Amino acid sequence: MIAHHVLFWLKADTTDDQKIAFRKGLQSLEHIETIKTIHIGTPAAIERTVVDTTYTFSLVLFFEDMAGHDVYQVHDVHEAFLDEFRPLFEKVVIYDAE
Repeated sequence: MIAHHVLFWLKADTTDDQKIAFRKGLQSLEHIETIKTIHIGTPAAIERTVVDTTYTFSLVLFFEDMAGHDVYQVHDVHEAFLDEFRPLFEKVVIYDAE
């Protein structure tokens, strides 16, 4: 099993409408057949010094194996998401775990 966790910091001038569109873009990724589980979220209201709540959106995907992850990386739906929304990214951090 491969966990692919992506944290997105969107630019400060991103509008609410752009954030709604961004979430819909993330949701479109669920149509990629190799994704076993998907979770899209925003920072939870948890106040602990070890919890980072500075990001805008969190995306967690689970794949059966590395081959599934590799299919996702070059999939047309993923590429379309990146092409449309990359201009909104201030910062992106990815954690992959097996």
